[in-house]
Amino acid sequence: MPLLEKLTQAQSTSGYENEVRQIMKQELEGVASEILYDRTGSIYGKKAGNAEGPRVMLAAHMDEVGFMVTGITKDGFLRFTPLGGWWDQVLLAQRVTVMTKHKKFTGVIGSKPPHLLRPEEKKKVFPIREMYIDVGGHSKEDIQNWGICVGDPIVPICPYETMPDDDTILAKALDNRIGCYMAIETAKQLKGAEHPNTVFAGANVQEEVGLRGAETSPYAVDPDVAIVLDVGVSEDTPGTKSGDVDQPALQEGPLVSFFDASMIPNTRLRDLVIDTAETHNIPYQIEVTTGGGTDAGKIHMYQEGVPTIVIGAPIRYMHSHVSLASQQDIDNSVKLLTELTKRLDTDTFKSLINY
Repeated sequence: MPLLEKLTQAQSTSGYENEVRQIMKQELEGVASEILYDRTGSIYGKKAGNAEGPRVMLAAHMDEVGFMVTGITKDGFLRFTPLGGWWDQVLLAQRVTVMTKHKKFTGVIGSKPPHLLRPEEKKKVFPIREMYIDVGGHSKEDIQNWGICVGDPIVPICPYETMPDDDTILAKALDNRIGCYMAIETAKQLKGAEHPNTVFAGANVQEEVGLRGAETSPYAVDPDVAIVLDVGVSEDTPGTKSGDVDQPALQEGPLVSFFDASMIPNTRLRDLVIDTAETHNIPYQIEVTTGGGTDAGKIHMYQEGVPTIVIGAPIRYMHSHVSLASQQDIDNSVKLLTELTKRLDTDTFKSLINY
């Protein structure tokens, strides 16, 4: 998946999404008749089908969880704050890239060697506020001379790799470059196909810090129906299985969200997604989560309301430096999105909103 590799290796945390935005612009220009932006930086490619049909929004988000420089110590270390939800325990000794206006610097999140830890410290989880990043400087003047400033973004480092099963992908930023990939690939699948609507495929900014781009992008797209493309937690690893109900797992198909903390989907659209998957023999999984939310939480509240559903792929180790996903889950997500889009004609749209 060379496009997914390109997307994941781009360095774009919340508020600093330009590298991913440029990739999406380049890819969407090949299939879209027009590229749209909102004033926060979200991007959408317009793919015309039937102009009399509904306006269908395929919405991913471009940002990955990362950090921002908040201070420089007199000894040349960087203090930082998270951009997005991090568990403090996964950070120590991890490599990061500090991005300045003119250059990128590799750093490491500092940690004490075990030889220096007191017994009580070995049991303590250090909070982010006590951590620092070491970029090899020896003074505050070193850091300033190199051009590193407060406000510079910081992103994790992790190469893209296909695992020995030739299906599992290891990379950073799968949340949510998978969604960006699905938006682009679905638009490409529709390039030579008839579809009874106008499709707007793209991605929002700043999802990880409060669904911010999702609040503004509907004003650029003006959707009738929205399909949010995101990822979900794969609960197939030790410590995550409950044992008494089916839970999301890799290689079991796309996730269809029935509930999260930000939205209960339009049930008629939900049922249409399930029927589409079953009609075309596309495996799928049901996701129900009581914590967290997606851009759907904002988009479905646009104006009078927009029938909205979330479709995505499960991943392991979300919101860390590295995640795992299944290529077949991603491919089946694109198939489901393509077939679903083809069914969203005027009559179907009306059936979603006539109560």
